[in-house]
Amino acid sequence: MSESKLPRPTDGELAILRVLWARGDSTVREVHESLNRKEPEEGTGYTTVLKLMQIMTDKGLVERDESQRAHVYRARATEQRTQRQLVTDLVERAFGGSPARLAMQALSSRKTSPEELAELRQLLDSLEGADE
Repeated sequence: MSESKLPRPTDGELAILRVLWARGDSTVREVHESLNRKEPEEGTGYTTVLKLMQIMTDKGLVERDESQRAHVYRARATEQRTQRQLVTDLVERAFGGSPARLAMQALSSRKTSPEELAELRQLLDSLEGADE
């Protein structure tokens, strides 16, 4: 997989990618069943999932193995790489390139657990140590 920038996934595509990251390689039926288990009130139809996965293949977000009767799909990028790309895009577009402004806005928008704050402190400490 090249390190080139992949297209930004839509919300529906991101839901499918989350299933693929959690399950690993999956058929359309497996993705459809997983989505409907997580969001039964939404009731995403099989043909909708199939069409989205075909579009995602065309966009390069997923790869399709056609060697079996039921095609198997896999995400082209890891969850971490996709999240990093989405955050980078958000920081540039909404926060003028300032990760600090993004972090301050995110932390002030909802309650952060003590465990999350401890993780953030560790990250900040490690980043400060890297600059020395």
